[in-house]
Amino acid sequence: MYNLLILCWSLCLSYFSPTSLSLSSSASKIDLTDTTLVDVLRLDPSLILDMKYATADNFTGKILYPCAKCYLRKPAAMALVEAHKKLKAKGFKIKIFDAYRPLSVQWKLWEMYKDPNYVADPRKGSMHNRGVAIDLTLVDKRGNELDMGTPFDYFGEKAHTDYQQLSRQIRHNRYLLKSVMREVGFKEIRTEWWHFSYLQKSFNLLDIPFECK
Repeated sequence: MYNLLILCWSLCLSYFSPTSLSLSSSASKIDLTDTTLVDVLRLDPSLILDMKYATADNFTGKILYPCAKCYLRKPAAMALVEAHKKLKAKGFKIKIFDAYRPLSVQWKLWEMYKDPNYVADPRKGSMHNRGVAIDLTLVDKRGNELDMGTPFDYFGEKAHTDYQQLSRQIRHNRYLLKSVMREVGFKEIRTEWWHFSYLQKSFNLLDIPFECK
């Protein structure tokens, strides 16, 4: 009954297509008509999660998610899995910091840091709120994060993708991540090396709470 009420409530928020937090993983090709939010670990259990907003280890210092789950719209999730396959073939794995973010959480971030260069204005919403943005980095075979020059959620010029005053190795690491994500349909943003949005289809804003079972 509780899940049914949540679903009904979410469908009334806007005009967007029916969406749930259940998984539909039978398709072998990316279906851009499928708007389902899926748990990415059910598509690829080898992805590494470090969901920062499910802990206090983020720029707010507060826990904003009830559990460390990673959801994306199905087309974005399947593209992420494809990127992971490509990177694993090169000896690396993806570590995820954030993905789908309920719009209500976006308001909390905005109240803490009202700079649209780094935190999207919730009145417009972010790609995270649409379920098609992913924040991530790469790790080596030992699980060590590659040096990207700054930590996640570093709000400054050094995190910008066009910042060049970095070592050759750091620039190479950033290029490796960017090039593979672009191959599968994601696009980076200028101010955050870790942020990629899946831009092959437009999606509406969501404020569906996490399922933590």
